Amino acid sequence: MVLLTTKMMQRTALFVTSGGLVTSLVTTFLPLWKTMNSDLNELENWYSGLWHACVYTEEVGVQCKAYDSILDLPLDLQISRVLMLVSIIFGGFALLAAVPGLDGVIMFSGQPGVKRGLLILAGVLSWVSGLTTLTPVSILAYTTVVEFWDEGFPDVMPRWEYGEAMFSGWFGGLALVIGGSLFFVAVCMGDYEQQPLSPDVKKSSQQYMKTEIL
Repeated sequence: MVLLTTKMMQRTALFVTSGGLVTSLVTTFLPLWKTMNSDLNELENWYSGLWHACVYTEEVGVQCKAYDSILDLPLDLQISRVLMLVSIIFGGFALLAAVPGLDGVIMFSGQPGVKRGLLILAGVLSWVSGLTTLTPVSILAYTTVVEFWDEGFPDVMPRWEYGEAMFSGWFGGLALVIGGSLFFVAVCMGDYEQQPLSPDVKKSSQQYMKTEIL
């Protein structure tokens, strides 16, 4: 019994891509990209995301406020916003292309060439979605490290550090890239299964069947 079939690989790719897309979508709107706390006031924590800045205090709880103007935002934050939205769009199109390309789905049944093309398209779109998720997360991670070790800031001033959203963004981007790669693996497995058997293989299989009958 073959455990890893083409159909199973297709559905695994769809599952991994869907998980990566959901993770990237949640990461985009989480205000936890960067976090900061001060030694002078340990009960107050600051959080910064792509769309909101939040402060947490024990007396009030979490209070968030949207950024006043897009033009006032740093360039890396503006680029990250655009790339994360592009990632969500491409990831959604990847799922839309993958579903009708799966084996067992009624759409385009009897047209293996169309299904194969849809799976390849889904893999490419998933790759683009993964890369456009990894890029902004890596950019903000780099700028955070540079600002953290900037000697121009006084030592008493608090510094921004990595938030949980950065790690979830890396996870979501890698999941999208892996999901796209699995779509290509599923296409290669389908192409291999459709290859005609060589005469030697046919002869050996026929001999095996005769021996089994005897």
